[in-house]
Amino acid sequence: MHVVTFYSTSVAIRAEKVTKGAGYVVKLIPTPRHLSADCGTALRIEDCNKDAIMKLLNDNHVQFGQIAPLTPA
Repeated sequence: MHVVTFYSTSVAIRAEKVTKGAGYVVKLIPTPRHLSADCGTALRIEDCNKDAIMKLLNDNHVQFGQIAPLTPA
């Protein structure tokens, strides 16, 4: 499971639509504090190939902060 961070909530919502449209199981969640303080919304992706997600978001012009493994805090 991975988390994608963003700089704005509107971009996080757009990323949710793009990834769901590509067949990924995703959910918007509060951004874990240890990952970012930029935006309060992050995208959790269940089964994630990090490179494929990066390509999908870049191809759809969705700017993101980072893609990080979701680990218990």
